[in-house]
Amino acid sequence: MIGSSHKKPRPRKRPRGFQGHVSEIDLRLLRVFHTVAEQGGFSAAEITLGKSKSSISLDISALETRLGITLCLRGRSGFALTDEGREVLEATHALFLNLEQFRQQVNQASGMLSGTFNLYVPDNIQTHGETPLVKAIHTFTQNHPSVFMNLHSAATKEVEVAVINGQATAGIALYAQGEAPLGSRPLVAESSFLFCGARHPLFHMPEKEITLDVLTSQRMISVADAATSKAWEEIRPHFTYHAKADKVDARALLILSGSYIGFLPEIFAAPLVAQKLLRRITFNDLHLITCCHFLARISPETSLMVETFRNLLEASY
Repeated sequence: MIGSSHKKPRPRKRPRGFQGHVSEIDLRLLRVFHTVAEQGGFSAAEITLGKSKSSISLDISALETRLGITLCLRGRSGFALTDEGREVLEATHALFLNLEQFRQQVNQASGMLSGTFNLYVPDNIQTHGETPLVKAIHTFTQNHPSVFMNLHSAATKEVEVAVINGQATAGIALYAQGEAPLGSRPLVAESSFLFCGARHPLFHMPEKEITLDVLTSQRMISVADAATSKAWEEIRPHFTYHAKADKVDARALLILSGSYIGFLPEIFAAPLVAQKLLRRITFNDLHLITCCHFLARISPETSLMVETFRNLLEASY
């Protein structure tokens, strides 16, 4: 109708989505978003990103403008991802994983190592002194400076799970003899011996006076199942345990207190013995054996890195 005041409704704008190529700026903004989402908010991401909250907020706003969607809610009620934000986060995870795999494959072809090496080690592994692990990490990182070394400390079961699900590039785990999983690579059997501290009543007692009855009457630190030997299994039931310390440092602290006896790796205890702070109790050559095994889930992207580190580790023992 002529002169009608009715106007045609404007078509509703659709979200733009990602237009054009993914640029370096886009990748930078996505990394900021990924970190904020992983840390659970702007404040928590400040230290990781080395940026202020206002700068992070500007980056997130720029990414939202680029995508044409709202990624997260922020304000007095706190930080939360929108449904679209969760989808973008999932896609970002996949993108970064693909980029890492691309880099690993190119490096594999060229024989150059770079990327992230996620190494999981037991939380009770010997770390003091010139250990094979210390030597292997030194040589590996010196020879391949482009590799980012990410070291995690965890219980053996957690090391296994991390290797299986791909969180770990490789892992080292401790097992009793004959109990390692199929596919693991044995490294070495390490020995631990029984010690007491300088304050302990056994420290000055003649060795011939330390009988089984004397030993079993002492306050003993519990022993992990992964550590065993024939001699130990025979007398183990006679002991009563009064303390627990999974990590070597914590176990040494209890022994040095003079209240307990317990097992320590020889290489760890040697300097403390030299300082006359510890004494090894040599009762019937009593010792424990723990087997170190190398675990890895080989993939085309990580095979060169894994093989290089494993060879160095085996050569260090």
